[in-house]
Amino acid sequence: MEEFLTAHFWLAVGQIIMIDILLGGDNAVVIALACRKLPENQRLKGILWGTAGAIVLRVVLIAFALTLLQVPYLKLVGAALLLWIGIKLLSPQDEDGHSGIEGSDKLWAAVKTVIVADLVMSVDNVIAIAGAATGAGESHQLPLVIFGLLVSIPIIVWGSQLVLKLMDRFPLIITVGGMLLGWIAGTMAHSDPALVGFFPQEKVWGYAFGVTGALLVYATGYVVRRRATVAKNKI
Repeated sequence: MEEFLTAHFWLAVGQIIMIDILLGGDNAVVIALACRKLPENQRLKGILWGTAGAIVLRVVLIAFALTLLQVPYLKLVGAALLLWIGIKLLSPQDEDGHSGIEGSDKLWAAVKTVIVADLVMSVDNVIAIAGAATGAGESHQLPLVIFGLLVSIPIIVWGSQLVLKLMDRFPLIITVGGMLLGWIAGTMAHSDPALVGFFPQEKVWGYAFGVTGALLVYATGYVVRRRATVAKNKI
């Protein structure tokens, strides 16, 4: 029980909540689109059942990911994907990504749409949350994941508009989130079993890898944004 009172545990919880808020805004949009045609008295049911199904599915996927990350070199692959996700988060976004989400006037059809769409869109969340959980110690990774998701999902579903407004008003939140993903990517790469024999496993080395990943995401995201701005001005 003492393990749940450690700084590492609560730091990882904070990371999971921030990751899910930053990467889960799309999920709130999907839920709204899928349930928009339901009768008023069924919309809340559609949101609750769809969200519950999505949470269960995501916990299963993350548990699977946590097991896979014990295989040599897979943490390196996950770290590379996290770096890409972080850079993408800092890059100009395509606004038409949800045009294919169809609403339904049947409760269970809407719930199925929410769950399937969440499955398709959950790869980034799953990898990022699994990476954050690995920093909290093996003994309570899955409870940590479940707790972090339970805390963050209501924020996404009922507070998504507030979160989006805060992100628009304070772009620094997105920058910090992208750098957090870079940090997790770096620390994940450092702990890959394939690198244990090449780099000391002291915390200072993990921090060095984390800082390198955060700076790499920031620098690459900055370059991508600059190029997009220049290209837009030429049109």
